[in-house]
Amino acid sequence: MQINISGHQIDVTPALRDYVTGKFQRIERHFDNLTDAHVVLSTEKSRHRAEATLHLTGANLFADSEHDDMYAAIDLLIDKLDKQVRKRKEKLTDHHRAEGGLKTQQST
Repeated sequence: MQINISGHQIDVTPALRDYVTGKFQRIERHFDNLTDAHVVLSTEKSRHRAEATLHLTGANLFADSEHDDMYAAIDLLIDKLDKQVRKRKEKLTDHHRAEGGLKTQQST
């Protein structure tokens, strides 16, 4: 997966870049059909904002978060994306494949 990290009114330091890529490995463990991600880190006065768009095979997921600390905003962002990815993965799995052949007859 390719991760593009950009900053809006903030310099993306190597420490921030490493932190974001390390956190995205958590999402890659849950779902391996990720093609690329675009992360935008920005700051407005004392609020730090992190937003990301994930491109999956067949869908795009978006999440954003705000916090007083940039690292906490990234953590919140990853939590939101992880929840969306797990929900997407659950929708793709077939939960009803075993129900069709297990019907039992009731005797009277």
